[in-house]
Amino acid sequence: MNLKENEKIVLSLLDTFKEAGNISLDLRKKGLKTKIKSDNTPVTNADLEVNNILTSTISSLTPNIPIVSEENSANKNNKNLKDFWLIDPIDGTNDFINNRDEFTINAALIINKKPVLGIINAPGKKRLFFSYGPSNSFELLKNEKIKLIDNKKERNNIIKAVTYSNSLKPEVLKFHQKFRVDEFQKMKSSLKFCVVASSEFDLYVAEPRACEWDIAAGHAILIHAGGVVTDFNENEILYGKENFRNPSIILKSKNIL
Repeated sequence: MNLKENEKIVLSLLDTFKEAGNISLDLRKKGLKTKIKSDNTPVTNADLEVNNILTSTISSLTPNIPIVSEENSANKNNKNLKDFWLIDPIDGTNDFINNRDEFTINAALIINKKPVLGIINAPGKKRLFFSYGPSNSFELLKNEKIKLIDNKKERNNIIKAVTYSNSLKPEVLKFHQKFRVDEFQKMKSSLKFCVVASSEFDLYVAEPRACEWDIAAGHAILIHAGGVVTDFNENEILYGKENFRNPSIILKSKNIL
């Protein structure tokens, strides 16, 4: 697929993501119905409703490309996936349930095991990010496309990181020291990819955890904004791995490359 095709797909999905975000907030306001899945994580009626909205629209746009979603068993046993969609209807479900606003709605298109486009909506934050190719990564603000690669944040050379915990593990601390991180902030969900892509933060480091659908959309948005995504050994992260498990991961903004 070429850049124009990817752009057309992404732009065709933006209204769907806005709708899904509004529905997630409306369902939360009405009172969520929550169950515990076999992996001991929660799922709500909003996760399932958003999943239905996204998969239905994406299937109509790209009927020949399989979809792998956190909330659906379809295609998860396919060991030969190279071109496919990865969807996480609501990333940060615990925060979503607890009326926090960092949860996100995510989809990424994987071609030849690499993310070529991504969309992330953080409806509680009123922030929507998308990308469809190198130097084509954006935040949509009041219907205006803000190109992330052009963003520059003046912070007097202060290096800021996001983390998934306030307590840093030794392997994470080692990278914070390497990049001379001055301060860090805990942040849940794939929103951390977006704030690194927008140069609000510079770094995120995590040992192997979570799954491919948690990171694929953010991966596309960050690399298309000029950032870098690798594992601890600076290897490229590819998709369609066994059980869709993530390796270690480092996100770097364009400011510290």
